Amino acid sequence: MSEQVINKELWEAIPKENKDSEIISRPSMTYWQDAWRRLKQNKLSMIGLLFIAFMVLTAVVGPYVISHDYSTQELTLANIPPSIEIYKVDENSYFYMHSEYKLFGVTKDGVLLEKIKETNNDMTNRTRLYNIDGNEVLLDYSYAVKKAEDNPEGIKFKLMLNGEEIKPFDKVHNKTYVFGTDALGRDMLARVIYGARISLLIALIATLVNFFIGVLYGGISGYFGGRVDNLMMRIVDIINVIPLLLYVILLSVIIGSGLKSIIIALGSVYWVGMARIVRGQVLSLKEQEYVLSARTLGASSMRIMIRHLIPNAMGPIIVSMTMLIPSAIFTEAFLSFIGLGVSAPLASWGTLANDALGGLRSYPYQLFVPSIAISLTMLAFNFLGDGLRDALDPRLRK
Repeated sequence: MSEQVINKELWEAIPKENKDSEIISRPSMTYWQDAWRRLKQNKLSMIGLLFIAFMVLTAVVGPYVISHDYSTQELTLANIPPSIEIYKVDENSYFYMHSEYKLFGVTKDGVLLEKIKETNNDMTNRTRLYNIDGNEVLLDYSYAVKKAEDNPEGIKFKLMLNGEEIKPFDKVHNKTYVFGTDALGRDMLARVIYGARISLLIALIATLVNFFIGVLYGGISGYFGGRVDNLMMRIVDIINVIPLLLYVILLSVIIGSGLKSIIIALGSVYWVGMARIVRGQVLSLKEQEYVLSARTLGASSMRIMIRHLIPNAMGPIIVSMTMLIPSAIFTEAFLSFIGLGVSAPLASWGTLANDALGGLRSYPYQLFVPSIAISLTMLAFNFLGDGLRDALDPRLRK
């Protein structure tokens, strides 16, 4: 038997572009791995996620780190702003003059020491005399009551050091009270951190209520359909038509105002929106082939709903839950602002804003601090919700 010789001209090298076409362009990923990859590409969503993580960490660890308690009152240190103007007496002595014409010892870096006691208080001529390390400091606040023609410069006071007028030496940050103090001398930073705890508690309750009540209720309604769906949705309509504020007022009359009444009110009605969303998702998913296969294999209705329908609707559920959390936080802040929230000495961002209204012109920082905290928290959750909506949408997968 003779050997057959293969002609070499029948063979040729594979072009590089054909060889590379068989390479997998990206590694295989699960649905949730791909969602996390796309979420990380959204910078605003990651900023929101990092801010939420920072807020949680601050609320948990913050009270054990800061040196002041949220309820401790120091009436002599009331209404001291986060930024203070200091006056120089000598190289080792500085003081800060309060808007209520009180002097406090302070370091060059802005650490408050103690209130300086006057040696003479002439209330008739509106002057106060102090002795600071052997130096005579005279505070003349009679200019504050002079008429405009007698005080064309519009000054409110003058400070004299050993007979010579002195001007502010520097404006420094308040190192003792970073966010300043309120009308009762309580640390604003400590109270804002405690307010974050209440806001996170409300967010947790809203999440649990939406997940365990709203998801199951909407899932049952959408899966069984017919009369069951009609009856359950009419109950939702009845609950939804009554304003949340009315629930809180009624509960306040029965059990008293406070965080407890807000929690019960949110738990009673806040799952309604989630139930509607889940019902719509289940109505569209229950006709899919995998649901029919599960029925054919003898799976119970509860198993089909828990193991197949709800997990496949988890994307819209998570997005809706993320969007509903800032609404719950703002609702709690609003109810506390109008006096239906937590009671003193507890601190909520809404109560902080309410307490600051009386001194808004003189101490605007007391309103700005809780307002900024509310705004940043709501923005963070909304940014995260927008990112999750895009990341969990399979139609946007690339």
